[in-house]
Amino acid sequence: MTRVLTPDLLLHAYRQGLFPMAETRDATEVFWVQPRMRGVLPLDGFHLSRSLRRTLRRGHLTASADRDFAGVVRGCADRPETWINDEIFAVYLALHAQGDAHSIEVWQDDRLVGGVYGVTIGGAFFGESMFSTVTDASKVALACAVRRLIERGYRLFDTQFITPHLASLGAEEIPRSRYERRLVAALSITADFGPAGPIALDQVAAQRITQTS
Repeated sequence: MTRVLTPDLLLHAYRQGLFPMAETRDATEVFWVQPRMRGVLPLDGFHLSRSLRRTLRRGHLTASADRDFAGVVRGCADRPETWINDEIFAVYLALHAQGDAHSIEVWQDDRLVGGVYGVTIGGAFFGESMFSTVTDASKVALACAVRRLIERGYRLFDTQFITPHLASLGAEEIPRSRYERRLVAALSITADFGPAGPIALDQVAAQRITQTS
């Protein structure tokens, strides 16, 4: 456990395959996690279903990158049980301020209704958490994230753990040793998350990745 969580310490931990969590929102201690089985979302294996394509094209949602990072983290923490305590919240805001953490936001009528955020190092994106308050908002955020990561030269989308929701989108579990090999390869390249601003959802819908019914 650690009581002093800094951006430099966090980046060092990610390079070693670790990430921080807290037991509860009010916990004063942060502990490091290194799962035996790691969740990853293959960038060439995202399941963009026909129904999700329709959602992307309907026009009732919009998306952006790095428009409201704090709002996305706050949305992710706004649930009965969360591992995001005040210290973790603060350190991710600091990482974002120095350009090492990014978010994808999903909006409906200028209201933030979903998003995903994570840390970037080299060609790796370490997805931390996502949230959704309307149907498919988190799926839209992930579809936008995958498109951007592919376009910007990333090699690894780390989801840490697997949930049924992530598995339905193509995420898989791999052993720690295999993950560490992928991590080393991703860290050896240079990638850039790109500029903040709006994301064209019709272009996201048109991306050529695994399609399911």
